[in-house]
Amino acid sequence: MFKNKKLFFLIPVAIIALGSYTYIQNEKEEAIDQIIMQSLNSVHYSPKSVNNDFSEKVFNLYIQRLDYNKKFLLQPDINDLKKYEHSIDEDINEGHFTFFDKSLELIDKRIDEAQVYYKEILDKPFTFNKDEMLELDAEKLKFAKNKDELRETWRKYLKYQTLSRIVEMMETQEKAREKSDTVKIKTREELEIEARKKVLKTHDDWFKRLKKLDRNDRISMYFNAVTSIYDPHTEFYPPKDKANFDIGMSGQLEGIGAQLQEKDGAIKVSSIVPGSASYRQGQLKAGDIILKVAQGDAEPVDITDMRLDDAVQLIRGKKGTEVRLTVKKPDASIVIIPIIRDIVVLEETYAQSAILKGKKNIGYIKLPSFYADFNHNGGRSCSADIKKELLKLKEEKVDGVILDLRYNGGGSLPDVVSMTGLFINKGPIVQVKAKSGMPQVMEDHDPAVVYDGPLAIMVNSNSASASEIMAAAIQDYKRGIVVGTSPSTFGKGTVQRFYDLDEYLPAQYSNIKPLGQVKITTQKFYRISGGATQLKGVIPDITLPDPYYLLDQGEKEQDYPMTWDEIAPAAYQPFTPDFSIEKLRSNSEARIKNNPGFTILDEAAKRLKKQKDSTVVSLNFNTYYAEQKRLKAESKKMDELDKEIPGIFVSSVKADSLAIEGDTTKITKVKDWHKNIRKDIYLNETIAIMDDM
Repeated sequence: MFKNKKLFFLIPVAIIALGSYTYIQNEKEEAIDQIIMQSLNSVHYSPKSVNNDFSEKVFNLYIQRLDYNKKFLLQPDINDLKKYEHSIDEDINEGHFTFFDKSLELIDKRIDEAQVYYKEILDKPFTFNKDEMLELDAEKLKFAKNKDELRETWRKYLKYQTLSRIVEMMETQEKAREKSDTVKIKTREELEIEARKKVLKTHDDWFKRLKKLDRNDRISMYFNAVTSIYDPHTEFYPPKDKANFDIGMSGQLEGIGAQLQEKDGAIKVSSIVPGSASYRQGQLKAGDIILKVAQGDAEPVDITDMRLDDAVQLIRGKKGTEVRLTVKKPDASIVIIPIIRDIVVLEETYAQSAILKGKKNIGYIKLPSFYADFNHNGGRSCSADIKKELLKLKEEKVDGVILDLRYNGGGSLPDVVSMTGLFINKGPIVQVKAKSGMPQVMEDHDPAVVYDGPLAIMVNSNSASASEIMAAAIQDYKRGIVVGTSPSTFGKGTVQRFYDLDEYLPAQYSNIKPLGQVKITTQKFYRISGGATQLKGVIPDITLPDPYYLLDQGEKEQDYPMTWDEIAPAAYQPFTPDFSIEKLRSNSEARIKNNPGFTILDEAAKRLKKQKDSTVVSLNFNTYYAEQKRLKAESKKMDELDKEIPGIFVSSVKADSLAIEGDTTKITKVKDWHKNIRKDIYLNETIAIMDDM
């Protein structure tokens, strides 16, 4: 690992005073604090002044994460903690934990009290004939003024949990009754008793998990409140969490194939592993929050406020077994997603191509990620694979190429450079800048152009990092058009590196190892035109409406994202396109307006935006039940889009057909892929755009 020499010499000085501490735990915490802060000041792209403003930001973020749903702390507790709002910077600089210790004392006390509330409340039946309302958006809630008000908050919350369970069980009964008229239908009173027992069990499990959280868990959250003020990708990883991060990034061979992160007490999907069970099933997406996990038809386990490693253990499992995830979508809708665990199908992680036949023959390439052989073990690289696919498509004499980077979260930077070079003469592709010094211009030095015909790049809000670099370069060179199903791509334009804290610890303190690692943002990406991809992402030339396009998504939704800025442009020569983007956009808008499928999508987007903004729910049974029925009926309209679109004809490239001839398993997978292509309304419109080019 690269060692910053300045950092190496600074750290020992900062830790000389450690010997005055009696307990190893105190020494360890102070060491972590001092090394993290020295690391951030030395190597972070945008170091901060640790002052009252910084202290206030840490205070607010830490309190938000400590009790995100405002179920434990009282407003007087917050007032008490506010005394330290402008002294956290002093704690940080001196290696003290006055504010943290006070917060730990308070949260432990309030958790004990809340455990009494929920048991007492759930001991008596609920009635659902009153017109009571409950606010579900934690950010709109206020801390309770006193214990009576907090108990009332718990009563409404538990009543809602019970009500939603009753409705779920009623729907299950209705479906079972449709299959057999011998199914015993339980009364609402019987369902209420059963639902209350399930809610009690869920909360018993939750509080057991809360009681298992120790000082190390809490202080990791505190350190991450500090690092998050720098940017959302700068994080502290205690040894166990770093191991979980490594497992997640490597991708599990058995399981569902989703990378998860813990945020504000919720388990959130950060990305889907290409070729995995989740990838093939198709419903689970980045940004989804997993609420419950069930093993097949078994009772689901609520994983709210569960440690990430414990949640992962529930979700992982052997190939062929089913896991059912209760998921909260970005629009706040709740869906149950069944996934059959499986190994990652490696072929589906690589670039694939097909011929789309319509007015013209269009070559289509799907690239799930920017993969590379980082260990030089003879593995595959995406740039080499894309070159092969382009050559195969040229043999077919295609009239244009669509490169699909939707849901591509990035990967190898060198491959982005060489891949973009397949479409242009030699020249700059991206600029990379550290906090000091001139930007490094990464160039394609190969003058050869593999494909010089019409080109479209497809992106969405989950296209990030390397995907954004490529889309930006193609756009800046005017080499092709960028078609998006969101107003912009994700907007992650930063680079992170891991630093092992143990490496900066003097030998005499080896007894407090391991300390963990810190991931720090050290560089930023800039387009060759000068603007950063950070925050703004890439704005498509043509935007197609999808159900989430009215919802805020991407980097800008993270805590304290780094700002957008620009530097001087690199020296490059744009192409002179033989098409008008304005005309292509105008033609596309006219088609979209007259396409019933896009009308459904636009209506869905407006409905989802309204749902997300309407965060108050009724606790009256009839009102709640009717609203759930209405929402389900409206969302069912989306089922109409799960049909093959007339006019899309898909075939394999001849070379690929010959390669899989006689292999029934591979032939079946290709047929399934082609079937999904024929259902893709966005790809259908992109084909029409290519026809116009």
